Amino acid sequence: MKIKISDGGPVFSRIVAGCMNWGEWGANLDANQAEKLIKDCLDIDVTTFDHADIYGHYTTEELFGNTLKNNSSLREKMQLVTKCGIKLVTPNRPNNSIKSYNTSKEYIITSVEQSLSNLQTDYIDLLLIHRPSPLMNPVEIAEAVGELKKSGKVLYFGVSNFIPSQFEMLNTFVPLVTNQVEISPLHLDPFIDGTLNQCITKGVKPMGYSTLAGGRFFSETPEERVLRINKIVDKLAIKYNSTSDKILISWIMKHPSGILPIIGSTKINRINSAIEALQIEITDEEWFMIWEASTGEEVA
Repeated sequence: MKIKISDGGPVFSRIVAGCMNWGEWGANLDANQAEKLIKDCLDIDVTTFDHADIYGHYTTEELFGNTLKNNSSLREKMQLVTKCGIKLVTPNRPNNSIKSYNTSKEYIITSVEQSLSNLQTDYIDLLLIHRPSPLMNPVEIAEAVGELKKSGKVLYFGVSNFIPSQFEMLNTFVPLVTNQVEISPLHLDPFIDGTLNQCITKGVKPMGYSTLAGGRFFSETPEERVLRINKIVDKLAIKYNSTSDKILISWIMKHPSGILPIIGSTKINRINSAIEALQIEITDEEWFMIWEASTGEEVA
């Protein structure tokens, strides 16, 4: 299933494959395993892959790109998302002395050039500013994006982790097609801080990461809040002859903003489960049961 994420914006797969854990920060896949996972995703119509330059201490894009280098025909079947703007302290960036943000025109363009080289591609479908910097200059950002779009190196532009006022400011200078934010029954902020409301108003569909809360729902020693949520989710899984992860993803996708869940697992069955969650439509009351279990109290 494909979905257009904004008017005049890109068409993405309804479920997005998150690549943060593919390399050093997670499964540490080798080239053959990465190629197999890419092909497995494409086989089930998960065609959108989410990256960031910093993943794997600046190495995961290259892992992915080596697969495209060896099989260039895969590129035309997929959409690539990547992010820039965070500077990590790592041996791979010896000049970075402190973790910080950089959203200058020069840094954005340089980061994109590096990502293009790493990913072995001529263009990035969607570029995101990874975190809002207190020092970001929207005029500079717009100039960088304008040059990158004119050259065909970036097709669309958006942001990640922006609050509504930050989104509004930057969107005034350059059109944004999405806001990628953390969202799950354990992270309710976007539901109540205006982020998702703004997406609906602007006609852009948000992308959601950590939709399963980084595996906290499946912990061997879950916290009290997780236990409350799991109690409801397990009952719904029985009702819908499903599994808990599918119920949790269906809860995310019920929101009218049209959230695109990013599934960060390297196991294809987990990614396929998210697709199967598209077939589950929990009721409004069931949605609020999970909400109440999360907050620990009924709605006002």
